[in-house]
Amino acid sequence: MVIMSQTSFANRQSVAVLGGGPGGYEAALAAAQLGADVTLVERVGVGGSAVLTDVVPSKSLIATADAAVAIAEATDLGVQFYAKGGNGKPLKPEIAINLAAVNKRLLALAGQQSEDMRATLLEAGVRILSGHGRLEGPNAIIVATGPGGTDFDRVEADTVIVSVGASPRELDSAKPDGTRILTWTQLYGMKALPEHLIVVGSGVTGAEFASAYMNLGAKVTLVSSREQVLPGEDVDAAKVLEAVFKRGGMQVLSKSRASKVERTEDGVLVTLADGRTVEGSHCLMAVGSVPNTTGIGLEEAGIELDDSGHVRVNRVARTSVPNVYAVGDCTNFMPLASVASMQGRTAVFHALGDIVIPLEHRRITANIFTAPEIATVGFSESDVENGVVAGSAYKLPLAANPRAKMMGIKDGFVKIIARKGSGTVIGGVIVAPKASELIYPLAMAVERRLNVDQVSRVFAAYPSLSTSITDASRAMHAVNIS
Repeated sequence: MVIMSQTSFANRQSVAVLGGGPGGYEAALAAAQLGADVTLVERVGVGGSAVLTDVVPSKSLIATADAAVAIAEATDLGVQFYAKGGNGKPLKPEIAINLAAVNKRLLALAGQQSEDMRATLLEAGVRILSGHGRLEGPNAIIVATGPGGTDFDRVEADTVIVSVGASPRELDSAKPDGTRILTWTQLYGMKALPEHLIVVGSGVTGAEFASAYMNLGAKVTLVSSREQVLPGEDVDAAKVLEAVFKRGGMQVLSKSRASKVERTEDGVLVTLADGRTVEGSHCLMAVGSVPNTTGIGLEEAGIELDDSGHVRVNRVARTSVPNVYAVGDCTNFMPLASVASMQGRTAVFHALGDIVIPLEHRRITANIFTAPEIATVGFSESDVENGVVAGSAYKLPLAANPRAKMMGIKDGFVKIIARKGSGTVIGGVIVAPKASELIYPLAMAVERRLNVDQVSRVFAAYPSLSTSITDASRAMHAVNIS
């Protein structure tokens, strides 16, 4: 890896980063590239919970579930699996999931990713301290190191970047025990597929794990306190996903708030607010997260927090204290690993005097790793309906796409939101396999303010799923002249 030499941006400034998740990692790397003296403090390992217990292992689990579905649905394409029985006649084998092996693999992948990130930082010249850190004023971090945290290091810096992340929210009425009642960080200790997994919470995390375990072969019940799964997301996308869930055998309990979760002799009992009960073998509590900002000296240093405990930051990740920045899930911006990474780099560029472009919510691409995936960027159709922006939306079902037909894809769509008059692309939604890859052209269009005619003139390979983007943009030609 080529590291930039010391530049005038840093003037040998010192940067201390508290927390080595995606935001802290990128901040430390960017600061080192600009020639600063950088110290990173991390208590669990470089990459933080995002790499070790959240994003990397969960998406690895989802990849396994996708592979299981691909095998099961291959018969629709004429691919058949048989083994020869004792009488010479073919036997159709069953798909079996070795969850212990799956979890062992994904945790190993997470650990290796963490080590790779650590090696990259060390090569860049970043000093890494392992231990629990807390701020001592706006210019210093005290790090408890050694066995039992009995030794202490003091790190002084011109710029401090806080990247302490968040942890699963726990309810007193449903305390996780790590065995039957679980948070998403505790799922990877299971040795066998749960007989009946009850997922409480139908937000992004709940929907992703419900989708994955259903496709791995478990019986799944999803408890949603709202009218639709994925509340706040595109309504059409939520409808497609809920239809897929129900078709796959998942029980979706809408407008059903869980009031209590208890251990039973051989499983769990979930009591709903209306008195109904649901019995299962395991329960995943996916009821949000809380920032890891308690007891680390933020308020004592003068840093303003929201009532929820999130650090208040502006569009360059600066806090209420000029030389202290905060990035990632501990802030009030947006809880995405990609956003944390961009915040980290933005914070460093701003602090060290490099060119910086403040972050904008409307340019952020997000993806939900269900099956099918749901990717979004920019303004939503509800923004148009509520008068937030003057625009028009067009939705093209994916089933009409030739490549989708070849691949046996039946669910999904491409939706483009364009500004009336100019036809400028201001948002988009894609529901499809690997929507996380397909959304990139629309993200580019939003970022560069391209109009639908400009998008429609880009050649897409034929046949490909991406032709649905050009087809949808061509259908919106009238928006450009209205």
